[in-house]
Amino acid sequence: MDTLNSSKQFNHWMLREIYEQSATLAATIEHYLDGSGFRMGNCAEVMAWLKRIEAKLVIAASGSSRHAGMLAELMIEDLSGLAVEVEYASEYCYRSEKALVHSAVMVISQSGETADTLAALRKANLSGHETLAITNVDDSTMEREATVSFPTVAGRERAIPATKSFTAQLLNLYLLGLMAADTRDSMSASELRQRLAEVTDLPKRIESQLQGWEDAMREIADQYRSSRNFLFLGRGVHYPIAREGALKLKESAYLHAEGYPSGELKHGPNALVAEGTPLVMIATVDRSDAGSVLRYEKVVQLMRDMREQRASILAIANEGDSVIAALADHTVFVQEMREPLLAICEVIPLQLLSYWMAINNGIDVDHPRNLTKAVLSE
Repeated sequence: MDTLNSSKQFNHWMLREIYEQSATLAATIEHYLDGSGFRMGNCAEVMAWLKRIEAKLVIAASGSSRHAGMLAELMIEDLSGLAVEVEYASEYCYRSEKALVHSAVMVISQSGETADTLAALRKANLSGHETLAITNVDDSTMEREATVSFPTVAGRERAIPATKSFTAQLLNLYLLGLMAADTRDSMSASELRQRLAEVTDLPKRIESQLQGWEDAMREIADQYRSSRNFLFLGRGVHYPIAREGALKLKESAYLHAEGYPSGELKHGPNALVAEGTPLVMIATVDRSDAGSVLRYEKVVQLMRDMREQRASILAIANEGDSVIAALADHTVFVQEMREPLLAICEVIPLQLLSYWMAINNGIDVDHPRNLTKAVLSE
C-alpha cells in the first residue's frame, strides 16, 4: 500500500519519511495481520517466544528505540500482565544477572547494528536468556543472533533523525502486547478483534491528518523561531513520546529540550518555566479508558497552573477539545482513538515541529552534526 502523495515535493528525506509513515505502517499491518487476526506464518515464532517467558521481559535499547521500549513497558504490562523492565543498552551490559533469572530479553534497534544494543544482546545470549530482536534492516547482526526476529517494515530510512522507523517500532510493540495478551489469556477474543480492526484503520487516519499537522507546525515553528529551550510533558504512554519529541528537537534543530512526566514539573523543572521557554504538553485522551481520563484531568489542571505562571503552551489535543484550546497558546489536534494508537499519531506533529525548527535555523536536517545513522562504537 502506498498512500504517499506523489505530487508533493520534498526538499529533505526527513520530511519525505515523515509523510511515508502511513504507508510504512500499512506495510507492517499487511505483514503481520490478515482478515482473521495475526498472520501466523509471520507471527507464530514470536507468539511461541512469548509463551516461553517465565518471569519478566527486559528491554534493552538506546536513543529513540529506548523511548519505544519505555512505551512498550506500559502497553505490555497493561495488556497482558507480563512484568517488563527497560534498560539503557549501554548500562545493561554491565549489570548483574542476579535479578534477571528466568527473564527474556528484547533488543530494539533501527539498524540492528547499534554497538551497545548488540553487546546487550550478546550478553543476554551468553547468559542463556530467550532473546528477541526488533530491527528495521534485513539480515542485520541482531536479526541473525537473536532467538527470534520481529522486524519492522519501514523500509530504508535515509535521514539520520528517526521518524518512520520509530512509529514502525511502536506499532510492532503494540502488536507484541496484543500477542502477549492473547497467549496469556488476558484479553477476550472480541476485544482482540476490535483492537486489531482499529490497528488496520490507523494508516488512513494518519494519512488524512498529515498535511494539517504540517501546516500547523510550520506556522508554530515560525512563531517560536527565537526560542532556544523547550520542555515537553506527558503522562503515561505519552511521557516517552514527550521524551522523543525533545530528542528530535535536540538532534534536528540543535535546541535544548527536555522531556518530563507531567506530574514531575513542579518537582524542580518548574524553575525553568519562563518567557522564552515554551511548554509542549501532550493532552490527548482515550475517553473509553478511565485511567486515561484521570491522567487527562491532571494535565488540564497543570495547564491551568502554567497559564497562571504566564507560560507559553503548545498542546497536542483531541479534535474538538475546546478546554485545551482555551488554555493553550497553540493547539494541534489529533483524532481520538485508543491510547496506544494516540501515542503513534501524536509523535508525528512533534517530528514536524522539529523539522520546521531545524529549517528555520538553516540546518541540514538529514545530516545533523556529530550524529550517524547507526552508532557502531560506544
